[in-house]
Amino acid sequence: MFRIFLVILCSLQIAAAQNKKVLFVIADGIPAPELEKATKPGFDAIINKGAYLPCYVGGEKGGITQSPTISAVGYNSLLTGTWANKHGVVDNDIKNPNYNYPTIFKVFKEQYPSKKIGVFSTWIDNRTKLVGDGLAQTNYLKVDYHRDGYELDTIQFPHDKNATYIHLIDEKVVAEAAHIIKDSAPDLSWVYLEYTDDMGHKFGKSPELDTAISMLDRQIQKLMQSVAYREKSFNEDWLVIITTDHGRDAQTGKDHGGQSDAERNTWLVMNHRPNHYAFENRTAVVDIFPTIATFLNIKLSKSVVDALEGVSLLDSKF
Repeated sequence: MFRIFLVILCSLQIAAAQNKKVLFVIADGIPAPELEKATKPGFDAIINKGAYLPCYVGGEKGGITQSPTISAVGYNSLLTGTWANKHGVVDNDIKNPNYNYPTIFKVFKEQYPSKKIGVFSTWIDNRTKLVGDGLAQTNYLKVDYHRDGYELDTIQFPHDKNATYIHLIDEKVVAEAAHIIKDSAPDLSWVYLEYTDDMGHKFGKSPELDTAISMLDRQIQKLMQSVAYREKSFNEDWLVIITTDHGRDAQTGKDHGGQSDAERNTWLVMNHRPNHYAFENRTAVVDIFPTIATFLNIKLSKSVVDALEGVSLLDSKF
């Protein structure tokens, strides 16, 4: 009888692990003060379940890990859990990523080859260069679901000076991601959205940026509707993390790339209650990699652990 109980218990534990899913969203270029003052019911619903945490990008200011507060640099710091001195991405050209520092997608697929990953993005480079889909350097990592490259489609999305086409692309990305999450539920998904950054560059702190954040909030609600459907219908447990890749300069609210406090100051929203570390320390974008690894029960190799710059924001009970 005791053996039967152990078998049942182990089966339940395995089933629970198989039902864990992660979605992380990078909403480009939103300074923390602008998000904090915004009306954002979608974000607030997530925060009420989990937390809003002050965060930073850019590594140690003045130290060896100091990293440019530039978009692709921030993305790759999240993906690899390391700063630019290790991952090698120092600008948006993404010329020489150091694939010796694997992304969270690669370590996940290596441990769970049958599980599925998804990338949904305005920029095709996020998948093809940063994640390294199909590259020899990533051991031909396969992204199972992807919807991206729309910035290259000038027929469906004719480019205009006001960047309205970027909002339309973001809407397309969200619609595709929400549909695939609802129907197929990749185990680990990345959604990247750009329009807020365009409005920041063009207008700085402005009604236009406020409107872009409101649009983003509605997009987040669409994604969360699919997550809620999966959790209710399939007994899945989803970790959702939303963050941004950089702040903006304090003077104009338009520029970034430097090491001012305003450019380094970001934020992190998650739908699970974080651990004590998260509340007692300022979180960093590099903390997201180990947090996802904890939640998905990814056993990291010693070389990966030794290279990581971040700390998990969840306790190992997950």
